[in-house]
Amino acid sequence: RYRQKKANGNEEHNRENSNGGDGSLEVDIPDKTWKVILSLEEECKLLQQVANISTPPEDEAVLLDPNLNALFSIQKRFSKLEPEEREPKSRHASKKAEEVKDFIGAYQAYHDDDAAQLFAILNKPHIKALLEAHDSIARRDYESLLPPPTIDFDEEVVKVVQLVKGAEPLGITVKFDPLNGAVKVHRVLHGGAADRSGLIQTDDEIIEINGIDVEGRTVAQVDEVFELVRNSPNCVVKLLPAGGPSPVRATHVNPLHLRALFDYDPFRDPRNECPDAGLAFRRGDILHVIAQDDMYWWQARIGDEGTVRVGLIPTPLLQERRFAIQRELTTVERRRVLKSPILGARKIRKVKKTMYRLEDSDSFDHEHIATFEEVSLLMSSQISFMRPLVLIGPPGIGRNELKRRLIATNPNLFKTTVPHTSRPQRIYEVNGRDYHFISRQRMEWEIRKGRFMEHGEFAGNLYGTSLDSLRALMATGYTAVLTPHPHALKILRSSELKPHIVFIKPPSFEILKETRLRSHARSPFDPDRNRGFTDDELRDIIFLAHKMEYLYGQWFDDVIVNEDIEHSFLTLLAIWHSVQTQPKWVPISWTQLM
Repeated sequence: RYRQKKANGNEEHNRENSNGGDGSLEVDIPDKTWKVILSLEEECKLLQQVANISTPPEDEAVLLDPNLNALFSIQKRFSKLEPEEREPKSRHASKKAEEVKDFIGAYQAYHDDDAAQLFAILNKPHIKALLEAHDSIARRDYESLLPPPTIDFDEEVVKVVQLVKGAEPLGITVKFDPLNGAVKVHRVLHGGAADRSGLIQTDDEIIEINGIDVEGRTVAQVDEVFELVRNSPNCVVKLLPAGGPSPVRATHVNPLHLRALFDYDPFRDPRNECPDAGLAFRRGDILHVIAQDDMYWWQARIGDEGTVRVGLIPTPLLQERRFAIQRELTTVERRRVLKSPILGARKIRKVKKTMYRLEDSDSFDHEHIATFEEVSLLMSSQISFMRPLVLIGPPGIGRNELKRRLIATNPNLFKTTVPHTSRPQRIYEVNGRDYHFISRQRMEWEIRKGRFMEHGEFAGNLYGTSLDSLRALMATGYTAVLTPHPHALKILRSSELKPHIVFIKPPSFEILKETRLRSHARSPFDPDRNRGFTDDELRDIIFLAHKMEYLYGQWFDDVIVNEDIEHSFLTLLAIWHSVQTQPKWVPISWTQLM
């Protein structure tokens, strides 16, 4: 009848006589209600059609279930709502219900049956709970208020941390409390499994690991427990939290960049109580320090963040103390180390115009204790000149040949300095091309003023390379190629000149001998250069190279093993190109105040 009246155009009222007499009840049916009624009727027809398609009795019963039909209707109703219509109309339905109850009570509306029925409905516990649930959902108050779990650890609060670490270490070091023997977290390694969890902090007391009680155990027994944990991909740790507030975890740390000036192996360090957490490095490696909160051990990594794990390295303070003790114990022992245990002490031949008296320059390395050097990246765009290329190596290793080839390849780009001398000029020599000829008195005066990067005396005459001649080359746009004595590095390695230092290293004795014979190389130890190298001279070259590397290796930016001169030349060209186009790690003072 409703559908018929609606179809007949009765838009205002639709009436139904419930008892067929005078007590008729008029009901207004809104348009939205009509749509719902029609939609439900259509869905029932569709369900009936589905039921008529040969379906098993049990499926038919499910499809005709009234509850399922009601769920379909609710889902369809929600699917038609706009996103903004799904927001709750109020977040305080419980409060409004109480206000309605107060209103009904205040106006003594109990004589009205509808008001009394509404009051009774709002007063039911289920309705109250429904409205409270509505308000909680509307406020997105989803957190559970469960009582704290009962833990049988003398009523102390215990943290239970589960870590999925795979094959990586746990990422903590531990210490023993001398008062009660408790095992406590000494430090949390940045980026490790424990640090990523954010739940383990310094001074937490470890009670249990993977079900193994560690209380009362010896150091060796605790090490065994951690060895088992290392091989387990998962780890469950029970801890008593440290007293006081939890430390704030840094979300971003600007690391300190250091160049290592010594080799370090944590497993050979008796001061390192946890070598597994140590970081091994070689001299020349760039270390990125990300935690300096300990006096003797810093946390650092080698390489980009996230690609390698963080480990412990000795601080400069700890390393300087150790080096100072070692130096005080044996000056004689250091001299023994300089004399190769394999090669033994060898008599170094005097080389024409070259002063290779390394014992005279020992003070360069040992006037201060070398541990770390703070560095930063230098971009080629930050400087207005070509960085000098300095080739270091023993005589006879091929440095001068590499320099000659560079200059011959591009004389407009590569050039070397012209040395100064106090000896008389010969007839065929040109002043300024072969040498700068000056008096001995003037040269001695300039040496005292520090105007020479290196100098020496040969056959009663002074020879040297002036810093002004190097500055003049750099000012005209050339790449200066130098082959100085290693002692000159003390002056050359400065923020003004910013050289790139390449060590030309000999190969093994067998390869060195073979390559020198094949290339018919002439010995620089022969004044007339009429013969090749003897075996003793080749061993001298290798010995000198070891000695140079020991004394000056921390300043070398690159190393080329000169097995083949052609390959070494191409490698040197590639290094030069890299220096001019790519950022390089240099002492931090070179990039300041630029």
